[in-house]
Amino acid sequence: MADTSKQYDGIIETCRSLFINKMKDYGSAWRILRLPSLTDQIFIKTQRIRGLQQNAVQKVDEGQVSEFIGIINYSIMALIQLEKGVVEQPDLNLEQATKEYDKHVAETKELMMNKNHDYGEAWRDMRVSSLTDLILQKLLRVKQIEDNKGKTLVSEGIDANYQDMINYAIFALILLEEN
Repeated sequence: MADTSKQYDGIIETCRSLFINKMKDYGSAWRILRLPSLTDQIFIKTQRIRGLQQNAVQKVDEGQVSEFIGIINYSIMALIQLEKGVVEQPDLNLEQATKEYDKHVAETKELMMNKNHDYGEAWRDMRVSSLTDLILQKLLRVKQIEDNKGKTLVSEGIDANYQDMINYAIFALILLEEN
């Protein structure tokens, strides 16, 4: 599992760097996005990945890697929005946003390490396409919970689903790197 932890950190370093650079370009404009808008952004990226996996021809020269990175960063933004709420004007500077980003990554990585221990790294034997489908399934669950105004009867909350999407996307990126 030490390899997984290092690989995880390497992917997060790439995602975090992109997040920081976009914060420098755009500030925290994303703070005005409501949760369903972030969910839909992740949905679009996941659908694009499925299309790339299923179609022989692609018309936009971007691959799965950039889309999985987008899923990770949008999911972290969603976790921040869940905790802090939506605002009318951008309100986080680079340092504050990065601190929030790092906090949610640490919590999500801890969840991954605990599940990885219990499941014995079963994801390493999965296909990237299966991880994509699991992300899509989690998205559909989140959309249903959002439609239910956040209420669930027996299911985990929206935050756990976003964390799972982050971890599945990281697993997919690890598998893509290894192949």
